Amino acid sequence: MSSSSRGGIRSASQRTKATPPPSIPSSTNRASSSHPRPSDKLNPKTIDPFAEPRRSPSAFSAVYSRGGIPCRLVHGSVKHNLQWERLPETIPFDPLLITLAEVHSDGSVFERGLNALVQLSSVVGPSLNIHLKQLLTSISKRLMEKTYKEQITAALQEMEQYGGKESLGIIKSKIPTYCSTCN
Repeated sequence: MSSSSRGGIRSASQRTKATPPPSIPSSTNRASSSHPRPSDKLNPKTIDPFAEPRRSPSAFSAVYSRGGIPCRLVHGSVKHNLQWERLPETIPFDPLLITLAEVHSDGSVFERGLNALVQLSSVVGPSLNIHLKQLLTSISKRLMEKTYKEQITAALQEMEQYGGKESLGIIKSKIPTYCSTCN
């Protein structure tokens, strides 16, 4: 047996055919760059202490990280419990209730809030107009959803009726597509 049949000695032409030239990208190089490397698991990304603070992904996480919600999560081996630093009855409603209700995924919370807003508007009348801009921001976000469009339109019409002509300008500034029914 010769040494070339055993794979011991190769000629220069055999070596160049085995490896592609560096200027031509091979399909294996492209595939490996799109997949994570196994060493990525061993070198996890760390927090850069000199980087600018990232914006919180939600209003709740921003208020929670600032300490606005006086509770903490107690991690157990099987269960996780929520521990309040104060009695929930003594917590002011402003940071907690408003933050949770504004972005609640359950639609019934929004519907009840909209109903309460209409009732409040009927009681206080034009006094609500100074707060209308802040209230209309969350209402306008849900206006494009088919399930709430009719309810929101009816609520806006009632708020316009109870709030007077001044409320129409405020509603139009936040929701330009709104059409008045009052003359």
